[in-house]
Amino acid sequence: MIDPKIKTAIEAALGAFAEYTDFEAVALTDTFFEVFSSEEDFLSKVDLLDAVFDDNSEIEELREVFFDMLMINFFSQDVKKLEEDYLDSPEWEAIEEDTLDRGTELLNLLLYLNECEDEDIEPGLEDYLKEFLLVDEDEFQDEYRIYEPVIANQILIESPVDEIARMAESLPDDSEVKELFYPMMCFFSNSDFSDEEYEAIAESAPNPEFDMAVLEILIAFN
Repeated sequence: MIDPKIKTAIEAALGAFAEYTDFEAVALTDTFFEVFSSEEDFLSKVDLLDAVFDDNSEIEELREVFFDMLMINFFSQDVKKLEEDYLDSPEWEAIEEDTLDRGTELLNLLLYLNECEDEDIEPGLEDYLKEFLLVDEDEFQDEYRIYEPVIANQILIESPVDEIARMAESLPDDSEVKELFYPMMCFFSNSDFSDEEYEAIAESAPNPEFDMAVLEILIAFN
């Protein structure tokens, strides 16, 4: 099964990617649907996902954010077919260990948006940082380190998108939020864009095919 939001997000992300490149990524929609709805176990589905990207190097940029969505789909759909405490099992611990170097911070953001929906609250950057990631708590200093560029530049969500783009491009290449900084900050600045605002975001995007694909995933989850 595919989570309906994941299904929408896959379609929207591939559509956005195709719009800003010469590659007809939309043609892969059904292929991804088959992977996500496969009855295979999680690691086998990861192999199936990777095979699609191995065969279509044009969309390589999306590999890890699609891994994030595969993980979210596992949590929301696949886990229903497993034992109640599966996520606390040694088997799942081993899977987490095997996939430690996979995915991006988009996973946390999508988990947060799901929580907002469950609790019927409006997503907000400060709420995400302080209440979900707990960056102010001593025991969550890893999160603080990762999100330090976001924490230091929260005011940018009230700024024009070209300023957000300038900051995104200035972040060091080894920053774990560099890639996601622009679409994430644009999303939190206003998650209900007019056509003109959306076009302005696309025009200022440092990496339009990736940035707009991620933004579409966030919009689908919201």
